[in-house]
Amino acid sequence: MLQLSVLRDQTDLVLAGLAKKRYATAEADVAAILDLDQRRRALQTSHDASQAEANELARQIGALMKSGDKAGAETLKLRTAELKQHTQAAAAELAQVEEGQKQLLYKLPNLPHASVPEGRSAADNEVVREHGAKPELGANAQPHWDLIKKYDIIDFELGNKITGAGFPVYKGQGARLQRALINFFLDEARAAGYTEMQPPILVNEASGYGTGQLPDKEGQMYHDAKDDLYLIPTAEVPLTNIYRDEIIPTDKLPIRITGHTPCFRREAGSWGADVRGLNRLHQFDKVEIVQITEPEHSYAALDTMVAHIENLLQKLGLPYRVLRLCGGDMGFTSALTYDLEVWSAAQGRWLEVSSASNFETYQANRLKCRYKVEGKTQLLHTLNGSALALPRIVAALLENNQTADGIELPEVLHSYCGFSKIG
Repeated sequence: MLQLSVLRDQTDLVLAGLAKKRYATAEADVAAILDLDQRRRALQTSHDASQAEANELARQIGALMKSGDKAGAETLKLRTAELKQHTQAAAAELAQVEEGQKQLLYKLPNLPHASVPEGRSAADNEVVREHGAKPELGANAQPHWDLIKKYDIIDFELGNKITGAGFPVYKGQGARLQRALINFFLDEARAAGYTEMQPPILVNEASGYGTGQLPDKEGQMYHDAKDDLYLIPTAEVPLTNIYRDEIIPTDKLPIRITGHTPCFRREAGSWGADVRGLNRLHQFDKVEIVQITEPEHSYAALDTMVAHIENLLQKLGLPYRVLRLCGGDMGFTSALTYDLEVWSAAQGRWLEVSSASNFETYQANRLKCRYKVEGKTQLLHTLNGSALALPRIVAALLENNQTADGIELPEVLHSYCGFSKIG
């Protein structure tokens, strides 16, 4: 959530940032927030003045009672009763104004970093670098949705029977490959200094608001109405919310944590060839990395996270590229996002497998995740990245490494899988 002080003091900068993010009602919403802020401050001043006068009258009433001037005390008590009514009315109106202001603030996306390129869609994203040679497959090469049937390692029809479309069942070597990738990613994260956590996969509403999934992505999350709990779309939500309403000692910073969870996304409206097979699922597994840092260190931390993800892709032998997302394609809460995509040889296209983002103070302001500098409480910066999401990694591994007699797995996975080839 954007800070009110920034909206007040740097209004033009805010409007320019929201325009870069293609936020259509920026001027009207910012003006409404600032109007409510003026009203809030006027109400607060009136409330505080009435309270201060009531406190002074209470002191005077006590003195009059001690001196025996009951008539004078009763006169002041009448005024005190008026002030009490005024204070209560002002407090009620103040609470209403603050709630309205908060709901409008929730609607505003984060401001983009200065390095974020202009653009409306994924077509305008900036390619930062590419790594690795794209494999050249033979004429008989198959996409992963045919390979998984050929080797009987993932069953979409069985998943559809049990649950519905987008919930595959992993079988035999497919299930073992999933487990191998999860363990590999977690081991690599721990080696890089991240503390492994195993968080809940259901979160409450406060957690959804804390990291910005609510109210922005409410329609994309599975919701249990009876208990008012949400299935997580990413481990970012429970991992970051560990530090909600916390003042973190500076000697504990930076915080680096990692966790594996299943992830659940409704993906409403998704259809077509681009979402076939493993390209888009309602349930999938992912290892997430999260950092919480002092503001001056957050962009160096983002660089280390991207380097960590690149290292995983290099060890898996997958050609990849790094993109800096443009303003129109960025997430609601992000100030700067790098997407990492792997080359899918059989499909002949890039597949996104990771996003690494710096949210600056946006999530921390919602979370009240803070630290103290020279006795003054300040907001921290939060960051997260996928390291990595499994479905499209599996798709690329199957397609890029297919041979006439099976799928050769990268050497780094052999000990994790207990086999070197599928088939």
